[in-house]
Order: sequence, then C-alpha cells, then structure tokens
Amino acid sequence: MISVSQALDRIFTLSDRLESEIVPLTQAAGRVLAKDVSARLTQPPFASSAMDGYAVVNREAQGGMTLKVIGESAAGDRFKGHINSGEAVRIFTGAPIPEGADCILIQEDAIRDGDTITVRENRDTKTYIRPAGGDFSKGDVISAPRKLTPSDIALLASMNIAQVPVTRKPVVALIANGNELVMPGETPGPDQIICSNNFGLKALLEEHGAEVRMLPIARDTVESLKQAMDFSAGADLVVTIGGASVGDHDLVHKVAVDRGMDLNFYKVAMQPGKPLMAGKMDGVPMVGLPGNPVSSMVCGHIFLRPMLNVMLGFEASPLPRESGILAQDIRQNGSREHYMRAKVEFTDKGTQITPFERQDSSLLTILGQSDALLVRPPNEGPLNKGASVEFVRIS
Repeated sequence: MISVSQALDRIFTLSDRLESEIVPLTQAAGRVLAKDVSARLTQPPFASSAMDGYAVVNREAQGGMTLKVIGESAAGDRFKGHINSGEAVRIFTGAPIPEGADCILIQEDAIRDGDTITVRENRDTKTYIRPAGGDFSKGDVISAPRKLTPSDIALLASMNIAQVPVTRKPVVALIANGNELVMPGETPGPDQIICSNNFGLKALLEEHGAEVRMLPIARDTVESLKQAMDFSAGADLVVTIGGASVGDHDLVHKVAVDRGMDLNFYKVAMQPGKPLMAGKMDGVPMVGLPGNPVSSMVCGHIFLRPMLNVMLGFEASPLPRESGILAQDIRQNGSREHYMRAKVEFTDKGTQITPFERQDSSLLTILGQSDALLVRPPNEGPLNKGASVEFVRIS
C-alpha cells in the first residue's frame, strides 16, 4: 500500500500530453489552448474617444470660450478633416480622434447652440482619449496552456483570431462493474441498487475537459468484463468502477492482469478510496476505482482530475490545497490520509471549514452538501476548533 503522493507520482508517469487540433473560435470555450497565439492587429487600432462629447484642442477649450462645430466623428465613420484653432468636432464613444484634437470635452461641459458650443466654467479637464494599442498591440501573446474562459474568447475575437489551437479532449471509457447494479429508470431487484458512480464520474470528467464514453455495466463474470474492456478500444484512458478489491466477485484486477495489464500500483493509504489500482493495458492508462459511490468520486477528484490536466498540457501536480480554520473539534485520525467531506464558509474571521459528522463512503447526500475535502494526515492527533487545516475544493 502506497501513499497518496506516491500514487499521484505514478499516475503521472502513465499520462502523456495529447496532440492538438484546430477548432473554430465558436467552439473553443472551455477548451485548453495548446499553443501560444499572437494578436493579428492592434486594439484599438487608432486613438479613440472614451466619452460622448466634442473633440477639441485642449488649450482652446477654456471656460467661457466658444468653438465652431465643423463636423462629426462616429464609430465606423471618422471625421476626415483637421481641427484647427477655435474648432470642435462632435464625437461619440469609440470613434476615432480627428487630426489636431488632443482632448474630449464631455457633452455635459458643452452648451450647444446651432453650429457652436460654449465651454462651461470648471469643466472636467480629463482628456478622455484611449490611445492606439491601449488594450493590446499586434504580436502580443496569449500563452498556452490555458483553459479558455468566455473573457478569453472575447479577447481572441478582438485579436482577429478565428481558428484556435486546442489540446484534443481526452477520451475516457468508463466501465461500471457489478451484478447488483441497474441503470437509473429501471426497477431494481430485491438485491440490487441504482448505478450512480458512472453518472457522477462522467459529469466530473466532462466538466474538466474529457470526452466520456459510458459503457454498458459489466457483470461479475470474466466474459462480461472482457467484453467491456474490448468496447473501450480507442480510449485515451480506461476507468473501471468497482470490482478492484480481493473478494471472490471482484474480478477487474484479475481480468486486467490476464489481458496483459502492466500494474503500476494497487491499494492506496487513503480514506475513502483504499482499493485503487492503476497501470497500462495495451499501452493505454487504466485506473480501477473503488465501488463505493463517495470513494469513486473522491478518487475522481484526487487522481483523475490531475491526470486529465497532464493530458491537456498542464504541469503534473496535485489539486491545489487551501488553508482554513477548523469550525469544530475533531477526533484523532487513523492510519490513512483522510479526505473528509466538508463545507467551507467565508467569515470575518477568515475561511472556516466544517467537516460533516457522518463520513461513510456510501453517503452521496453528504457529498452533495460538500464543497471541499478536508485533508487529514495519517495518525494526526485530535484537533480543536480554531486549528489551521488544509482542504481541496471540489465545487
């Protein structure tokens, strides 16, 4: 049995960055930028007005002065002449600054009378001009890797980038295993339960960049498991759920090894999630998760998310940990690293975290109420309210 950090190190050796592909900008949101991209133009491409008002020569626009309005500059339709002494051009936000102007007299500070304006006393003396290149210049770089947000998409569009290089989505084959499982919507027999792990993991993996193929439930027979593994051909990662322990009906480990799996490790000193295995089968990474619903989801966060990150081009590292203040006393921890389901709250005293009293690995209701995993080192002694603890966010 190895530690969580050792298991992660070995998980990372199984994972390789995937190749890139080009997608239209409209399909790039949420994808991971695979290569640096450069702006194809300068933004704004010309000095422009930050306000509605009048383009003027600053020294000619003192309180009480009267200026002649000689034209108009609008967005997409600039004034083509030159502003001279005693002149002004009506201008709107975003419009190009006419030649000769060095200031925008905001419209609240101008009294219009036909073709002239009079400058109000005590006017706002800010220039209200956005310089050319004030946002970015041609050749400025957005660096990879980067998960593209809606704001990034807007920036790429502004940079005139219509096609975006992104890392291909990892294809994950998800195999739930067990005679006791039936699909949601079906009527379970007296000894059966509804299969939930594969649905939760599918949502988790897709949220973090994967394309998931949820395969039919494999039954507790060698033949059924072999068939499910055959169906996983072409995936970048195979994830099995359940059947990785050592009971008479836990066949995943046996079938995988019989098929030539190069087993990297089996069993991790963590709670929940001890019966975890990983290796390569036919050159493809395979991870066997425990069957308890919470155990599989916790392992999905702690192991599969960092694994996907590597495939998508990010550095190999665990999920980031944050510090919080324990909101209640907790008893001594056992011999395994414990990932306690917990709730985080931001208060005037700092970030407080409260672990749930019930930590059974079958309780999806508790997981559903949790937004963090409080991490306790092996054999850590009792902790009092107010102690500093580490946690991993899961929502």
